[in-house]
Amino acid sequence: MSIRGLKKKQPKTFKVKIITVDAEMEFSCEMKWKGKDLFDLVCRALGLRETWFFGLQYTIKGMCTWLKMDKKVLDQEIPKEDPISFHFLAKFYPEKVEEELLQEITQHLFFLQVKKQILDEEIYCSPEATVLLASYAVQAKYGDYDPNFHEPGFLAHDELLPKRVLRQYQLTAEMWEEKITAWYAEHRGIARDEAEMNYLKIAQDLEMYGVNYFPIAQNKNHTDLLLGVDAKGIHIYSINNRFSPNKSFEWSAIRNISYSEKELTIKPLDKKAEVFKFFSSQLKVNKLILQLCIGNHDLFMRRRKVDSIEIQQMKAQAREEKARKKMENQRLAREKQLREEAERAKEELERRLFQLEDEARQANEALLRSQEAAELLAEKAQIAEEEAKLLAQNAAEAEQERQRLEITALKTKEEKRLMEQKMREAELIAVKLVKESDRRAKEAEHLKQDLHEAREAERKAKQKLLDITRLNCPHMVKYPQYSSTDTRDANFDKGSIKLDLKDIDLKRLSFEIERERLDYLEKSRKFEDRLKELKSEIHALKLEEKQSGLYS
Repeated sequence: MSIRGLKKKQPKTFKVKIITVDAEMEFSCEMKWKGKDLFDLVCRALGLRETWFFGLQYTIKGMCTWLKMDKKVLDQEIPKEDPISFHFLAKFYPEKVEEELLQEITQHLFFLQVKKQILDEEIYCSPEATVLLASYAVQAKYGDYDPNFHEPGFLAHDELLPKRVLRQYQLTAEMWEEKITAWYAEHRGIARDEAEMNYLKIAQDLEMYGVNYFPIAQNKNHTDLLLGVDAKGIHIYSINNRFSPNKSFEWSAIRNISYSEKELTIKPLDKKAEVFKFFSSQLKVNKLILQLCIGNHDLFMRRRKVDSIEIQQMKAQAREEKARKKMENQRLAREKQLREEAERAKEELERRLFQLEDEARQANEALLRSQEAAELLAEKAQIAEEEAKLLAQNAAEAEQERQRLEITALKTKEEKRLMEQKMREAELIAVKLVKESDRRAKEAEHLKQDLHEAREAERKAKQKLLDITRLNCPHMVKYPQYSSTDTRDANFDKGSIKLDLKDIDLKRLSFEIERERLDYLEKSRKFEDRLKELKSEIHALKLEEKQSGLYS
């Protein structure tokens, strides 16, 4: 096969992948394309007209390099990969972002890149400034703050603060979110492009903004320094301090910059001034420094010249676009305000309607409760009426019972009085019986004494009679009948008659005493029985009195 045939079979295009800060794109490029052809294709795809700030960056052997515009893409020292990856980044930074960044896409790309550099700690920012910048980033992403929509935790998945700041302060994610939200709430009404511009206006005042640092040595003894290139000039820093330069060369004060191998020379415009020479580690570094110096110097001189027709047109279009957007934003703000007022009115009407519905519901519930209460009251009234009847009946029964108890009490009192009278009578009788008993006992004692005296007299009389009998008639056994002629016998007969009569009286008296004693015992037994009955009746009356007291 011929060499010409092999060339025909080779692919006429190659693939590249363009990586922006927030997107990726792939293109098919012709083999003969130069770097400018690919760059213009990317700019057209993005709609970007301010192309002089940007470039295509790639990494080769650990060093970041910019694609040259005037050389073919494949002739440059690019990574051997498919597709070939390039990063579309800002290569040069404006001095004043508000005046130089005309297009919204330019402004947005700068915002994303500067934000990434701050979060990656390539640009140092104080903790207070990072919170303010984060609030503008949130405003650009989420729009106006709405507490009903932006609830706590809505920033949990957003990277807004550098890790250095998070480590420096012992604050929780909720505390940081609260601080950012406090600033975010004050940005109400700011559009996205305005929020991004405010972010860039704060960021451009940071010391490390837009500076490309390169390690250099001031002499062959390798005294370590840093060379920084930005939109205003060239600055020399110590290795440990990237904020305050030890020496600065403004672009307007530089006459020439050149390099020879690893040596780079800066000649001031003042010929009497000292020429500054330094050494870099590689020739590629000097080429990159010179490339950045040329580009920044060109932009520096361009800013101080009259704007070209293209720039003037772009500025006019930008002013018109800003005016249109301002009017549009005002119209949107008015519409938003009217919509918010309408929503508030709607919410107020809905709230009022809900309130009226709630009041109606409460009124219906109150009506139902009133009806239920009325029914309950009617039922209670009926129950009360029945209870009143029952109470009246109970009252009548109680009145009857009271009357009965009063009668019973009166009877009880009368019976008690009679019983007390009976008791008094019984006591009197008992006293009388005791007195009678004493009297009878005394009489009985007297009678017993009389009886004893009579018996003693009888005994003496009998003894005397026996003595007389033995003296007069010792052989007589029976008493003879005496005649009235014998005086002694007559006296004896009279004594015997008297003894017989007295003996008869004693027997009668003894019989009467025995009979009275028996009568007394009978009466005592009856009296004791009567006393027991009285005690039983008194006990029964006491029980009735207690029951009557309980009834009362």
